[in-house]
Amino acid sequence: MKSFLHKHGRLKGKLKNNELTIGSWLTIPHQAIVEIMASSGFEWLTIDIEHAAIDFQSIANLIGHIQGNNMEALVRVSKNEEVVIKRVLDAGANGVIIPMVNSKLEAEDALSFVNYPPKGKRGVGLSRAQHYGIAFDSYKKWLDEEVVVIVQIEHIESVNNLEEILNVNGVDGIIIGPYDLSGSMGKPGQFNDVDVKQAISKVEEICKSKNKPLGYHVIQPDSSEMNAKITAGYNFLSFSLDFLFLGNCARNEMSKILK
Repeated sequence: MKSFLHKHGRLKGKLKNNELTIGSWLTIPHQAIVEIMASSGFEWLTIDIEHAAIDFQSIANLIGHIQGNNMEALVRVSKNEEVVIKRVLDAGANGVIIPMVNSKLEAEDALSFVNYPPKGKRGVGLSRAQHYGIAFDSYKKWLDEEVVVIVQIEHIESVNNLEEILNVNGVDGIIIGPYDLSGSMGKPGQFNDVDVKQAISKVEEICKSKNKPLGYHVIQPDSSEMNAKITAGYNFLSFSLDFLFLGNCARNEMSKILK
């Protein structure tokens, strides 16, 4: 028997072919937020459990709502750690975004936590992804062919080790975390600093030279910045996040009211 997951991964295919794909970030754990974001045309949503206050029961429900609204569900896990990665994958996530991957060894660890033996060392559990025990074989095939693994480049160490990281089999792409990358250089939030811009340019050059997807999280809900990233060759783009879309629109419209 096949479950909801066992279909061709649109995101996986786009990453493999370096096609543009746009998603967003989810921090408010409610079905309504998922449905509103789906109406905007996003192809995927990332549930953030590194910084957002989202419990595991909510993760499982959000994954179902995201997939039920014809998007793919990624989870930015709390850390590069075995238990959290297998739990969100067992809950049915289409893939994971791993924070602070700074070396080849750390990328290899992430892949070992994602995959069953002999490719990895993930323990076998029977949950939603395996259709509660009646679709393990088809899930195992799906895992081999379609799971998405993105590593976050958010430290200057990861920039310096990027070529080796991208050589790890199973890494589908990277996404630059601009705040932490600039922070690791002692310049948090200073995206226009010369050194920060040089580090980002180095990531761009390496990804393009290795024909690997180039990802970035555009924090502000500003379409001009998104268009600039697309023009620069980025193709795995996360466009802002739920509370900034909500807050910026509210603040902008309130500022126009005559008082």
